[in-house]
Amino acid sequence: MPLDRGTKYASDVFLPPYFSSKATKHLSSLFSAALVVMILAFVFIATVENHPSLLFAAASASASPRPGACQLETSQLSKMKGHIPTRMACEDLRYSDGTISSADLACQTGRSISTSRRSLGRGFGIVASGVALGVGDRVQAAGALGKILNPSGVSSQSPAVVDTGVQVLGSGSDALEIRSVVNGLWQVSGAHGKIDGAKAIAEMFKYVDAGLTTWDAADHYGPAELITREFRKQYRQLRGQEPPIQVFTKYVPRPGDMPYELIEAAVDSRLNRLGVQQIDLLQFHWWDYSNTQYIEAMKHMKTLKEKGKIRNLALTNFDTDHMRELVETYHIPLVSNQVQFSLLDRRPLNKMTHFAAKHDIKLLAYGVLCGGLLTDKYLGVRDPSDTIDTASKQKYWYGTINEWGDWDLFQKLLKTLRNVGDRHGGVSIANVAQRYILDQPQVAGVIIGARLSRATHIDDNLRVYNLKLQPKDFEEIDAVLNQGRMLRGDCGDEYRRYY
Repeated sequence: MPLDRGTKYASDVFLPPYFSSKATKHLSSLFSAALVVMILAFVFIATVENHPSLLFAAASASASPRPGACQLETSQLSKMKGHIPTRMACEDLRYSDGTISSADLACQTGRSISTSRRSLGRGFGIVASGVALGVGDRVQAAGALGKILNPSGVSSQSPAVVDTGVQVLGSGSDALEIRSVVNGLWQVSGAHGKIDGAKAIAEMFKYVDAGLTTWDAADHYGPAELITREFRKQYRQLRGQEPPIQVFTKYVPRPGDMPYELIEAAVDSRLNRLGVQQIDLLQFHWWDYSNTQYIEAMKHMKTLKEKGKIRNLALTNFDTDHMRELVETYHIPLVSNQVQFSLLDRRPLNKMTHFAAKHDIKLLAYGVLCGGLLTDKYLGVRDPSDTIDTASKQKYWYGTINEWGDWDLFQKLLKTLRNVGDRHGGVSIANVAQRYILDQPQVAGVIIGARLSRATHIDDNLRVYNLKLQPKDFEEIDAVLNQGRMLRGDCGDEYRRYY
């Protein structure tokens, strides 16, 4: 109810007419006092938000934490302030029993939220924004949590967090928590230049400490699987615990007979090269659907899953019809399909996303940045066809960009993405392109190439979690996209077209 000219006191708005003028004035005074108290409370909260160590000091002076509670030093809290890439939501800090109280959370972060009990199912000790921080009964939180949540100055573009970055593949005891920005390891295959192995391992520590803990490898990505095994080994040696990582890999055989012994040998090879007892996510690719042995292969992988060698089964580059066959006819428990999905290649929206939603199958999108061409680096530059220097750029230049439109239209798209990014605090074109795909139905992750030992984009990748696109943004982007051509067919068709 708005105030009118005859209203003398703010409290008059809320009082019935039978109250006397004197009573009204007394209640008005009480109302004013309450406003003062509220203002002081807001000032206090704002002070604590900017100086959480004050609340920590007060809490530690008045009460000791419960046994096993996360005890963070004041210096650690101060360092964390402003350097947490995703929401340091209190419900995302959990102990090995899956429980944490709001009192502990206020102690840790200087924020007040409701008590939350959430269980990881299978998992590690403390999990921060989906990142497991060690196994066993307890973790030395002051050190481990600080290393994970305050990754050497990695900071966010905006304090308003939209996405915690956590997604789940599968369900029940096999559910796998992953980060929605997945580090792709095709870039270490040798097709993108020589890498320095020691430097690559060192950079993996930076990714993991920044909270980017999910990796995508394959049997044909050169040393990719071996690099993750060596990282696990060094992490255990240096930090005395299992690394909080999730590693996907792929099985991409040549079409032919698929006896059980062959499949088991391939799975055992993956286990050995990854250095694990169980594969987190095994993604299967098949080149030729006219050879139906892919069905036998998936049946055998289902058996190996039941034996505990594989945690979750998935596909890569399968089209909707053949994925439907595996799920509905042969009851293969698929949790995801890794497919090409970008601003320029929106084939998954034709029918893949609808089928995936029906069966709770998630999509892992690759090619999101078109091999790095869909970035600020190429805004305002001439046609780069004579400078395409990596396997990724060749794939997306000839197979995606040129299929969708010409260089002038691509430049128009880059300019539009740049304008959108500027409206959101200057985030990168890559951030906008990533966010657009993450916001599509059933997408659990975008796979962004990690050029270990050659280039790193950790800070920029983290900013996508703070970006929320508005309807106006989608309208402007779609207006340009619709001027291009829709890519032909369904997901993965390009692999069968040329086989």
